[in-house]
Amino acid sequence: MASTPLNPSALLRRRSVLKAAGGALLATGGTASMPLWAQAETIRVGLPIPLTGPFANEARAVQQGAELAIKEFNAAGGAGGRKAELLVRDDKLNPQEAVTRTVELIEKDRAHFIVGSVSAAVQLSVNNATKQRKIIYNSVSQSDSINEAKDFSKYTFHECLNPHMTAGAVARYAFPKMGKRVVFLTADYAYGQEMARGFVTAGKAFGIEVLADIRHPLGQTDFSSYFPRILALKPDVLVVCNFGRDQSIAFRQAGDFGVKQKAKLIAPLLMHSGRMVDGHDVYADVIGGTGYYWGMEETTPSARAFNAAFRAANGGVAPTDYAGLGYAGVRNVLAAAKQANSTDSDRVAEALQGIKGDVYKGSTYYRACDHQSVQSVLIVESKPPAQAKGKDDIFRIVATEAPDESRMRSCSELGHA
Repeated sequence: MASTPLNPSALLRRRSVLKAAGGALLATGGTASMPLWAQAETIRVGLPIPLTGPFANEARAVQQGAELAIKEFNAAGGAGGRKAELLVRDDKLNPQEAVTRTVELIEKDRAHFIVGSVSAAVQLSVNNATKQRKIIYNSVSQSDSINEAKDFSKYTFHECLNPHMTAGAVARYAFPKMGKRVVFLTADYAYGQEMARGFVTAGKAFGIEVLADIRHPLGQTDFSSYFPRILALKPDVLVVCNFGRDQSIAFRQAGDFGVKQKAKLIAPLLMHSGRMVDGHDVYADVIGGTGYYWGMEETTPSARAFNAAFRAANGGVAPTDYAGLGYAGVRNVLAAAKQANSTDSDRVAEALQGIKGDVYKGSTYYRACDHQSVQSVLIVESKPPAQAKGKDDIFRIVATEAPDESRMRSCSELGHA
């Protein structure tokens, strides 16, 4: 980017400032570690998210959480007087668009860090762009692949749960209680496949019998052809491994075809935003996993504080799971920059590896080998209409699986030395 020439009066002011600074350094015997202007330079956090498209609600929640993290950081004085700013860009849920926006954030807008993505495929594209440029990326999308050695770099961090963690926790809760004869209805792309694999892996300990893994294309709107086969197999449990609109349509049609009356429906992931859109009837009594639910405030002080701050900043609306991810993803990166007293990627990455604490949902930390956030998984049951006490009262927390590295894919399995 070309620089703009300074006018003569500006040059005189600049020389006076530099002369004064130089004199002060000589008087104290000190040396300058960075130009004076850098001391007040804004810490820039890029946030590529799908503001348009089917995941726009989740993206907006990420943005709201990230904005709260920026606001709190600046209100607390920033880092050595340096304040932070958020640079939001629409990745349109498209990997190539996400790469374009990410490169612009880094090379044109001079973003120091990147946080974001809601899609697993988009996430990997953003990660590739950031690691090539040695910029820290803290992802907030579910993915197993980003933890694998082939996609990992020292600058890659994963704030979100991954499919293995989420599916495994739901499996350990559900299979002992609901039966061993299992049918999968799986979206035929990376997310669905990884979730199904997580269920099968955890289910082996309980002797589950996989009657069928029925695959459907992404964006399916009619599941009617699948349900006669599912009913004929007489499963105890139907595991629906998809996301967003695919999930809500599958649940609605499962109820219409009587599948819900014959088998227990579970999902690896129940999203707050999708559940709010489709209402109590569609999701009633479905069991699933999630990383955060505002109802944690009853037992977790940090959740109570986060909820209060979020509601105050957003007109009384309760935060969703993705709001929590946006909040923690940005807050942890800024905390590491403050601890490192730098925006240098290597120094901040080293500090971020050591970040531990209770930000909004209990204790979390990043595993050394793959920078996966080790955290709790909530098992939730979707409330039927009669039990809801307000528009945000959508889940009942039935169990919490504590942070546990032993239940994650091992470092060697992921290809790390």
